[in-house]
Amino acid sequence: MPAIAEPAIVVRVAADAFDIAREIAALRTLAGVGAIVTFTGVCRDEGGTLAALELEHYPGMAEAEIRRAAEEAAARWPLAGISVIHRFGRIAVGDDIVLVATASTHREAAFAAASFLMDYLKTRAPFWKKEHPVAASGGWVAPRAEDDAAAARWGKMKGPRQERDPSVT
Repeated sequence: MPAIAEPAIVVRVAADAFDIAREIAALRTLAGVGAIVTFTGVCRDEGGTLAALELEHYPGMAEAEIRRAAEEAAARWPLAGISVIHRFGRIAVGDDIVLVATASTHREAAFAAASFLMDYLKTRAPFWKKEHPVAASGGWVAPRAEDDAAAARWGKMKGPRQERDPSVT
């Protein structure tokens, strides 16, 4: 399905919090927009056991890989715009971690593209998460089979599966 036009793609990896309303407002200005779908990932407390998450990434590589996934989404669905913002560093419980926002003429494309991008971020993006529990020392978060199963519905995704070497501290 061809895109509306060359979609506007914004990819940012930053330590600072992002403004969801500002990101949505930017997508509203694009031609042909009739639907904007957003997903915001929030650091959850895991039943009161988690104090924070620490996210690491490869600067430059992370942005390039996320952009590649956004371009793939734009090739699959008719999108006017895509915004993907991912934080790194120490993220406190309740703070936003990631924003995926997609804009299209109709909702179906925007929903599908946002879901595709989140599945990519959960399974292929070069980020590593370390948990900081409330009452103990933390550890690196292993890939989850359910995330891989969710991503499998899109066919082969570009980019290697990113796993942290547990021997590296």
